[in-house]
This record gives sequence, C-alpha cells and structure tokens, in this order.
Amino acid sequence: MVARAEVPGGAEEDRTSPEAIGRRVLRLRTELGLTQRQLAEPAYTAAYISTLEAGRVRPSEKALRFLAERLKVGYEELATGQPAHFATELRLRLTGAQRELATGSAERAAEQYRQLLAEAERHGLEAECATALLGLGHCALETGDVLSARERFEAAEKLLAEAPLPQRVPAVRGRAITHLLTGELRYAVYLLESTIDGLNASGLHHPDALLLLYTAVIGPYMDLGAPARASHAAELALALAAQVTDPALVAQMHRQVARTLLAEGRIAEADASLTKAAELYQQLQIRTELANCHWMRGYVHAQNGDLERAERELRTARTILAARHAALYAAQVEIELADVLRRRGKQAEARELLQGLLGDEAPDPGAMHVGAAHRLLGMMAAEAGDNEAAERHYATAMSLLEQAGQAGDLADICLLLGDLFRREGRADAAMDAYRTGLGHRATPGTTTLGPAPTAPPMG
Repeated sequence: MVARAEVPGGAEEDRTSPEAIGRRVLRLRTELGLTQRQLAEPAYTAAYISTLEAGRVRPSEKALRFLAERLKVGYEELATGQPAHFATELRLRLTGAQRELATGSAERAAEQYRQLLAEAERHGLEAECATALLGLGHCALETGDVLSARERFEAAEKLLAEAPLPQRVPAVRGRAITHLLTGELRYAVYLLESTIDGLNASGLHHPDALLLLYTAVIGPYMDLGAPARASHAAELALALAAQVTDPALVAQMHRQVARTLLAEGRIAEADASLTKAAELYQQLQIRTELANCHWMRGYVHAQNGDLERAERELRTARTILAARHAALYAAQVEIELADVLRRRGKQAEARELLQGLLGDEAPDPGAMHVGAAHRLLGMMAAEAGDNEAAERHYATAMSLLEQAGQAGDLADICLLLGDLFRREGRADAAMDAYRTGLGHRATPGTTTLGPAPTAPPMG
C-alpha cells in the first residue's frame, strides 16, 4: 500500500515521493533552526540538501537515516511521513473503540471511530480505514440507522476490494445484515451464499470467516421458510466452532443455532445453546449480544408455554437495549414482548407497545417486524370482535411480509385471515385465503433460493 497525502488543490500525492520527503526535511530543519550546511555536515553538502528539499533527488536509505538522526525523528517518519509505530498504536485504539461499542456507548464508540478514520485517511492506512468504517457500520446498526450502516459497510468493502476474500467477509456480512433488516431477505442470502461459495472454491480453509457467514445466514433461511437449509448451516457452524478461537464469534454461533433447534422442537437443547452464548457474552461484557440472548430465551419460553418466564426474559432484554439506546433492536424485542403480553391477557399494555412502535416518531424496525406488529394488532382486534380492523391489519401485514419474502409468516397470516372470513360466513374468501397459505407452505424456500452453497472441507 502506498501512503498518500493531500496537497494543495485537493489532489493526492505519494508520501514517499522525492517531493514529499523534501518538504518534510525542509519543515523539520526549519523547526530546529538549522541551516542546510549544519544539517548536511559532515556526511553531505549544503548543495545536496538544497537539491533534496527541492524534490529533485530521491535520498538513499543511508542518507535518510543520517538526516533522521540529525532532525530528531525516526527513519520511518522521515521516509513515509508516518510516525514510528503509528499504525500499531492506531490499531490498538481501534480495538479500544470496538470495546466501547461492545460494553459502553454506541455514540461514544462512533465518535472514536470517526476520529480514527480521519487519522487513518491522513496517513493512507487503508486496512485501518476499513476497520474504522466497519466499526461505524456496527455503531449505526446499534442506533437503528440501517442505511448509514450499509453505506459504511459498502465503503469498507470497496477499500478492501483487492484484499483476499476472508478479509472482506466482515464487510459483506455487515452489508447482508442491512439488507435483511430492510426486508430484502433473498438478496441477503445471495450475498452470504455467494461469499461462502467463493471461500470454499478457493481451496483454502478459513474457519473464522466461514463461521461468521454460516452464523449470519441461519436467520434469513428461517425467515424465508427454509428450515432444512438453516439446520444444515447450523450443523456446519457447529463443526467449524472447534477451530475458532474468538469467543464472541462462538457465542454468536450458539445464539443462531438455537433458532434451528427450536424449530425442530428441541427446546432443552436450544435453551442450553443460549445459556452457553449468554455465559460467553457475560464474560466478554458484550451487552447488546447478551440482550439478544435474553430475547431468544424469552422466545424459547414463549414457544414452550412458560409465558411468565418469557415476559421476564424479554423485559430484561428490552431494559438492556434501551439503556444502550439500541432503538432498532429494542423495537424488535417489544414486538415479541407484546405477543407474550397479549397471550397473558395484558391486552392494553400490548396494544400500547405496538402502537408506539408504529408511530411517526418511532424508528423503522423493518418490513418484517412492522408486518409482525400488524399481525398482532389484527389478532387482538379479532379477539375483541372488531373484524373490520382485524382484516385491515392482516392485509397490511401480508403486504409487508410479501415484500420481505417471509413464506412461513405469510402462511400464518393467510390462516388467520381465512379463519376470520369463515367466522363471518364468507366461505369463498376463506377458501382463497387458505389456498394462498398452502401455496406458501407447499415447498418452503425452494421457489426463492438456488442451490445450497458447497460445504467446506473440514479436514
């Protein structure tokens, strides 16, 4: 990588060019109050220094080391314009910003990342720029600014365009998550699957990168109504986990694998997987992910009929996310909590939560989650005998879930709508709704997804 700096007029210049080195020598000599002769002697002449400062000669390494000593700077700083060990120190500070995001405030982490990005750009450190952009993308996700997050991930991916594919994986995964959150499930799956195929086709084994991708694709598979493919991805992720040393990545894997176990009715195993994830997140003090574990455990308890424990877990998740100002994730937890409250007979609180989420001031939690909110409002309207409002909410939910391609949830809405029509004596409309639902259930996932990605070599 060539270090570059801005020069007057907005153009960029190679920091290691003779002209750039000459300007640095002139600036440092002037700051020290040395004449050209005082700087040059005894090894060189004043004429040589004059030629060097004018950028008409490229100094040798020997000359640079001599001049660096006289100018009281490191050789690397004089040769590249970059202070000695600057890149290492910048990477340490990037790690600090990552820690702030995990355990502290997304807003403070974003401020740190912005400052580090500016410094990395000034010194032409592309890898560090990409790391800062990734951090800013995750900060934006945390605070619910999905489109800004996508821009940051795209910028990081562009910077790493010439880097090996494993280095680009975090940016691809981040971009896929933004498409998932905006309801573009098929495209999210395409991004993840094509990257998995690219890694496996390389002939090299990249456990960390593959685990990151397999973990990320489980959720979209489930939402698209492809549980078999999600289960296969979970099996591959579990097989890879033994080769991965990053505990946060392993914890993330356990959290997603729990979804497939739950879909297969393996409640105890799902809960055990979430417990492992929560323990790791607790040790690492990663608050948002810990909240997501409480969220998933609440869902597990709800599916198992233990509504009191489900409510407790979901309220814990909501409290953690609200304290971190993670508005997008908090809104999604509130939809799950509203369902549990409805089932516990706390209709007023559930309705208040959902209406707050759909208000103009609320962050947009994405098409699939807004659709889920309308589904719940429809169910509560039907239970209250307001069939007109129920039909209106169900129709809105269907429209949103069709945009997101959520086959399983669409089938569920069709069933609810068909039951509503049947109770009203609208037999033909009920049959149409049931047929539509059967169409979504018939071959889940097969009409929207291509061939599954190749499995990695596990040797």
